[in-house]
Amino acid sequence: MRRFLTPLLAAGLLLLAAPRSHAQNADRKTAISLYGTANQYKGSFGDDFWKWDRNYYGPGIAINRYLTKGLDLGLQGGYVELKGSRSPAIFFATNVVNVNLALKLKLNNGWALKEDAVIQPYLLVAPGLVFTSAEGVINGAAFDQNKTYFDAHGAAGINFRISDGIGLFVQTGLHLPWGASFDGIPNPDDNKIDDRYLQHSAGLTFALGKPKDTDADGVPDRKDKCPGTPTGVKVDEKGCPLDGDADGVPDYQDKCPTEKGVAALEGCPDKDNDGVRDSEDACPDQPGTVALKGCPDADGDGVADNVDRCPGTPAGTQVDATGCPLVVDADGDGIPDNVDRCPGTPAGTAVDSTGCPQIDPAIRGLEVPIRFRTNSTVITRPSYPALNKMVQALQSRPDYSLRIIGHADSRGTDEYNQALSERRAAAVKRYFTGKKIDPARIITEGRGEAEPTAPNDTPAGMSQNRRVEFRFEFVPTPAPTPVP
Repeated sequence: MRRFLTPLLAAGLLLLAAPRSHAQNADRKTAISLYGTANQYKGSFGDDFWKWDRNYYGPGIAINRYLTKGLDLGLQGGYVELKGSRSPAIFFATNVVNVNLALKLKLNNGWALKEDAVIQPYLLVAPGLVFTSAEGVINGAAFDQNKTYFDAHGAAGINFRISDGIGLFVQTGLHLPWGASFDGIPNPDDNKIDDRYLQHSAGLTFALGKPKDTDADGVPDRKDKCPGTPTGVKVDEKGCPLDGDADGVPDYQDKCPTEKGVAALEGCPDKDNDGVRDSEDACPDQPGTVALKGCPDADGDGVADNVDRCPGTPAGTQVDATGCPLVVDADGDGIPDNVDRCPGTPAGTAVDSTGCPQIDPAIRGLEVPIRFRTNSTVITRPSYPALNKMVQALQSRPDYSLRIIGHADSRGTDEYNQALSERRAAAVKRYFTGKKIDPARIITEGRGEAEPTAPNDTPAGMSQNRRVEFRFEFVPTPAPTPVP
């Protein structure tokens, strides 16, 4: 009997000396269970099944290995001494040691119950061996025998998750040792399973090892939704940094941890959505610019509206600190230098709105449009006299340029007519460059069918719209390059 007890006691001492452990799962795949059993015999001496006053108690130990969420593999061992008596001349006492390879089907596999559920039912199939050492007296004849039998063991149980460290389980199963005789009486029939026993178990399961936790935040990598969290940062059960105001910015990075804000401003609020946090926004209720501390600048002069004494200043105008224009007109022509295309115009010269000298009225009179046939870019012969006069004007006035603007009628798509108007302007430009006019002085553009001069509902009106228009412009004479 002692030879059976010794290995079980040694295993129990190893378990008690094991380091702190946790419930078995995919992070801690190896576990040890220590349990006690209540065993009920059934055989030639009678049937003790479910008779709790006829229990025979013993210890048990198991080593389990996690395979999948729904399956564990284990090696189990248990000991019990089964007894029976009919009279002083008929009795038996048999030491039974079972060793079984257990396949556990876990029902907390994520389908009906979560893997970390508190209540975790399971089924067990565990074939193995039963070693017996039987002695007793049958009809006045003593017997003493040691035998080994194949054992078919099945069970059902429930594991209760006490904490992340410990599981408590209860289990009931049946051992069917093939051909066993615990009581010394040969099997009276041929079914080979006359002697058997129920085994009711209760115990604790401890998992060994430590789960991998790369960022050391207390949440295993397998469950960590935010791996790589900096050391020391508090996290939730998913391993993500705490975010008290639920604005998507973790508390450790949130400059305003008690107010819901935006990530771009380190978690601080910006109710007018102008990119300036409210605590720094001089105009928190009006969208503005970062440069003006969140205040608006409608005229874009760099002065906030709330201090701008001259709102509506034209774009590009130089202004003072109050937003009013700084008037600088070096040539005295009435056009500020910042918009004056000809800032060196001699005093007394009549200028246009750009600050350049006005075009000679006689030359303005040459700006007569020319016409084209339908879907054509060919310059008709009657247009040559007008074009030649403009050539002569450009030759006589090198300080002039010519803008050529092409148009089309409404037949065809917008895209086609736009391209046609551009080709017409280009064709006229080639006429001028063919007369030795510098191409840089000829500017072309096309406006498609967008600017008709007559309705497009009659052939005559469409004929008026198939045209090229001209506009002479002043080109400032470049300042002479200083001679070194």
